[in-house]
Amino acid sequence: MHLGGELLTIGVLFIIAYVLGRLGKTIGLPAIPIYMVVGLIASPHTPWIGLNVESHTIELIATFGLILLLFNLGLEFDQEEFYGNAGKLLVSGGTYVAINMGVGFAFGFSLGWGTREALIIAGMTATSSSAIVTKLLIELRRLANDETPMILGVTVIEDVFIAIYLAIVSVVLSGDTNVWGVVGKLALAFGFLIVMFTLARFAGKWVSRIFATRDDELFTVLFFGLAVMFGGIGDLLGVTDAIGAFVIGLLCGATRYRDRIEQLALPMRDVFAAFFFVNFGLGLDLSTFGEVLWPVLGAIGMTVALNAIAGQLVARMNGFNVQQGINTAVILVNRGEFALILATLSAAAGLEARITAFAGLYVLVMAILGPLLAVNSDRIGRLVVRPARLARLRNRLGGRRAVAAAAAAEAAEAEADAAAAARRAERDRQFAEEFALVEAAGSQERENESPETPSEPRTSSIDTPTERPERPVRQRDPEY
Repeated sequence: MHLGGELLTIGVLFIIAYVLGRLGKTIGLPAIPIYMVVGLIASPHTPWIGLNVESHTIELIATFGLILLLFNLGLEFDQEEFYGNAGKLLVSGGTYVAINMGVGFAFGFSLGWGTREALIIAGMTATSSSAIVTKLLIELRRLANDETPMILGVTVIEDVFIAIYLAIVSVVLSGDTNVWGVVGKLALAFGFLIVMFTLARFAGKWVSRIFATRDDELFTVLFFGLAVMFGGIGDLLGVTDAIGAFVIGLLCGATRYRDRIEQLALPMRDVFAAFFFVNFGLGLDLSTFGEVLWPVLGAIGMTVALNAIAGQLVARMNGFNVQQGINTAVILVNRGEFALILATLSAAAGLEARITAFAGLYVLVMAILGPLLAVNSDRIGRLVVRPARLARLRNRLGGRRAVAAAAAAEAAEAEADAAAAARRAERDRQFAEEFALVEAAGSQERENESPETPSEPRTSSIDTPTERPERPVRQRDPEY
């Protein structure tokens, strides 16, 4: 079997992805739309480019990308944060998801594509891209902002929602019309989730024994094999391969080897996920974008408006001001990989063909618009907050007193902004110092430990700790 031509084409595609990715980084674009554009360039539907790659050529590798995306999502799930602040997180994150999901479902119905299609559209428009959200928080230096823990808490609830939602969607897309058959599949799906969440909560120490090897090669083979195996189990149980990969990632994240798994899994995820997004782009057809242009524009307007409302509401519930509500809204407005996963499931189930074009154009626009809004959140705040303050002052005081009061208010706001910037800088400095101290303490502890007689040949420079060390607040991975 000669594959030289296919290998050359795929290699060229990824070199193009690298070049476009470098250009995109300079203007703050995430990688997801870049890879989709690369797939669109090589799509059989765009023959004028000169490249032609069939989707089945990389379909299996793209499936590995989907599995590793969900595996890492489960791996990064912050169980301590969730169980420690479950009540507050459920209220804040649940409010955000409920607003977006409810209106999104009504919007999906209004398109007239069908009930199952409306459920898919609602899922696409309801949840943020946790990867893009975390990436923006890091790049915009907002980790020390007062509202950032609330934003990350909302993404934690969204992760839980995604797990439950995928379980429901898998049953709905099966097309079973027997009531008891549907009930049985739902019971099986939720039973699977409950068992895996329970194991992740209470069985981390026992599962850790499975990973007790210092050999990086065997260690990598083990967790990758578990991710693929549970993806297959999830698919056989009717809850999709994505949810199977998520729950085994959740269980692996409960072990004391979580950081080591993450360190080795992230490069694999980045490569395989690139295949997933490129493969999705291969299925796009520019000529179909015209058919979904108005639905996509409506979905974009709805998403921005709902996030503005939900961001202010969630911020008010947590005692934050209008500007912090705007910061929350423009960060959480980003949409990405989950919409594409739902579109992939929809296409596999034979639903409305326009959903693929809808998801592609929607994610392409939102992945560009979202970062632009986030970068300009302070300017948006000045445009929204100051005119409202001036209007209130004019109503209360009138005339020259209003002008003087407005000037004083602006001066006070500038002083408050400077003070807030100083506080953020101080928090960043303290965070860096604490992280350095924890790292120093960990290295000193490893130096003082007595050497163990390894039962297997040691080929890794990564030590296997007997207990998971204490560490500062863990930030989620920024890449996807």
